[in-house]
Amino acid sequence: MDPLWIWTGVAIYVAVALLAAVASRSGGSGDMSDYFLGGRKMGGFVSAMSYSATTYSAFMMIGLAGLTYAGGVGALGFELLYLCGVVLILIFGPRFWRVGKTYGYVTPSEMLGHRYSSRAAGATTAIASCVFLIPYAAVQLAGVGYLLSGMSGGAISFTAGTTLAAGLALAFALIAGLRSVAWTDSLQSIIMVVSASLVVILVITQLGGLGSFFGDLAAEPGVLSVPGTGYFTFSTFLALTLPWVFFMISNPQVSQRLYTPASMRDMRRMLLGFMVFGFIYTMISVIWGLAAILEFDELSSPDQATPALLSSDLVPVPLAIIVMIGIMAAAVSTIDSIMLTLSSMVTRDVYRPAHRGATERTQLLLGRLVLPVIAGLAYWFAHLQLDLIAVLSVSASAGLLVMVPPTIGAFFWSRGTAAGVIVSVTVAGTLVLVLEYTGYLLLGQGSGVWGLIVSTALFVVVSLLTSARTQRAREFIAASRSRREPVPLPR
Repeated sequence: MDPLWIWTGVAIYVAVALLAAVASRSGGSGDMSDYFLGGRKMGGFVSAMSYSATTYSAFMMIGLAGLTYAGGVGALGFELLYLCGVVLILIFGPRFWRVGKTYGYVTPSEMLGHRYSSRAAGATTAIASCVFLIPYAAVQLAGVGYLLSGMSGGAISFTAGTTLAAGLALAFALIAGLRSVAWTDSLQSIIMVVSASLVVILVITQLGGLGSFFGDLAAEPGVLSVPGTGYFTFSTFLALTLPWVFFMISNPQVSQRLYTPASMRDMRRMLLGFMVFGFIYTMISVIWGLAAILEFDELSSPDQATPALLSSDLVPVPLAIIVMIGIMAAAVSTIDSIMLTLSSMVTRDVYRPAHRGATERTQLLLGRLVLPVIAGLAYWFAHLQLDLIAVLSVSASAGLLVMVPPTIGAFFWSRGTAAGVIVSVTVAGTLVLVLEYTGYLLLGQGSGVWGLIVSTALFVVVSLLTSARTQRAREFIAASRSRREPVPLPR
């Protein structure tokens, strides 16, 4: 494809997105809550679109489409189970929001540190989040680099693509913190779903309509059945699905958004909007992968399904550019959200406990200074050897599962202790990294399965063997369940 088309589309997207980011500024960001949480005043629609864009990265139109190309309709079951896991938001979303309002939490790890009466517990979960999320952000950068390079036939370099994505994510985060990220996320989510919908409709039409489309798929061996071609064995399906089921409470860049709605009504609107968006985008991505099965007999890699379709005669160049922008926007929205979350964790949960006299202004300044450092680390990881990046990126979602037992225990088990949190996160997280690095399948199961099992066992056993701050726990649990309007309490 002519690079001029690509750069023109990118230029228009950048101009519009930057305008949206600048327009989001509402005076200065005077404290951590305002900069990293939008002042806890986000409306339902903006919260829903931002939550959707943060959750659904470039994985959907590239990764899920490729997974469908490799394994058939089983990929739909894998992704729909994630939407079933969203039911957890109905349980934990209001609880996160209430305790966030009551105690003024900025990060999920700050919440855990306060709930378990331990600055070390908060710092441990914050550091673990950095270990697993920076490489994941790097993969998003790499995705943009490969996308632009592939569609331009190499005329746009991988380095140019990753530099562009990192620069945009950093700019959106610095301009006004979460306000600019949320506004640009809203714009990006609309681009994502509208462009992808148009392409799916066009491709199905050119392949003969829905009847012919599914009739041809039925003639392909294993495409519309499970396990189909054999890709989705039980252990593979479980290893892929388990991290997604607990995604909203294990991934801090997502759970942090539960602090942002202005009211419980906005929280409900956010959840409903996200579920509608997620279902539509899931169906689009899976159909996209199924279309690639009909159009291409054999691709060098399943992840080439989307670039191959965009470069084919089925998609007009202008529409292909719009879809490309949607994919790039999805990646950028995930990157800037991770950057904001990790910078707030470094500032709030690692720096502040060691500098108790640090003012909000000092913390905010440090948070802004940390943003370029995180962007630089992600950029550096993106340019390392692929085997190391692959190990760390695949382990990211599995590694974050070790946060699940302490998070559930915070709201439902007053006997949980800080020692249980520290030991379970450290040991189980290390186990996940070792299993991913060696590629060893213990008893045929993925690292995430063992990470969750070991983390749960250690959290329970160590907590029972150590003393708990039950008074703090009861107050926290009571605040999370209260039906009254949250009243801020001193920490």
